[in-house]
Amino acid sequence: MVNYKDLGLVNTREMFKRAINGGWAVPAFNFNNMEQLQAIIMASSETKSPVILQVSKGARNYANQTLLRYMAQGAVEYAKELGCEHPEIVLHLDHGDSFELCKSCVDFGFSSVMIDGSSLPYDENVALTAKVVEYAHKYDVTVEGELGVLAGVEDEVASEESHYTKPEEVIDFTSKTGVDSLAISIGTSHGAYKFKPEQCTRDPKTGRLVPPPLAFDVLDEVMVKLPGFPIVLHGSSSVPQEYVDIINSNGGKLPDAVGIPEEQLRKAAKSAVCKINIDSDSRLAFTAAVRRVFAEKPGEFDPRKYCGPAREEMVKMYKHKIINVLGSDNKLAQ
Repeated sequence: MVNYKDLGLVNTREMFKRAINGGWAVPAFNFNNMEQLQAIIMASSETKSPVILQVSKGARNYANQTLLRYMAQGAVEYAKELGCEHPEIVLHLDHGDSFELCKSCVDFGFSSVMIDGSSLPYDENVALTAKVVEYAHKYDVTVEGELGVLAGVEDEVASEESHYTKPEEVIDFTSKTGVDSLAISIGTSHGAYKFKPEQCTRDPKTGRLVPPPLAFDVLDEVMVKLPGFPIVLHGSSSVPQEYVDIINSNGGKLPDAVGIPEEQLRKAAKSAVCKINIDSDSRLAFTAAVRRVFAEKPGEFDPRKYCGPAREEMVKMYKHKIINVLGSDNKLAQ
């Protein structure tokens, strides 16, 4: 049993309270490799932002659970080395799909876990989520549950259609499960193709897809039912078109990739939404930088020469999200 506090990590409870009261959101960035982790810590340390390091089931298998533990501990020490004396870093399981997986993450030093039973019948979702909460809370690990289903594909999470969260269920769900935060579905989506072309309009000047607005009426109803309760948005990458263009102009093929407009995420961050998940934007920034290096220097084979520029691009992107979208800069606990 590894206690996350011994690794220097924190859970989400206090940062979520501050985020709701202050009208900002904590960035939850997924990572799959060292460069992504370095970039997240560099950006969050420089901007003095709390940060959630998210690891999916697939990413955990890819990285190895033991290595992850030491990477998280190293991230805390790296933040201090960069001048952030008291970093607030969470190691969070994203879309856990079983009690056994969540328990394993708690036992290996995660400070927060998500149990995603949203595809199950309602009563089964309640039972599974409550079981995870009971175990995790023994070790002061916070738990995120989910109501509603997001469309799209990300790692092993996939759904053809989205189903909005039913506001009438949220009070019953949170009271029966004891979750610390709730992921809801209001129109965000996983992956780089968040909307089908027929769901969008096209900008007549640029020809680019313009996505439909998020269902803020559903969010408003949830906030009325659960005043002050921490709400989470998954699938909230903006799919920056400059990265899509760089990828496509250097041998890639991402037609009609489209994400969530940043102005809608800014609006969400000022509400009870205190955690916003961003994954695809990091993948796109990384891939755009790597493709550009390979196109300009086809003879390059030193990973540092293409992963280095990729890391720099991700730092720039993460800082932009923290400062200009989520408003979490300079929000560390005093």
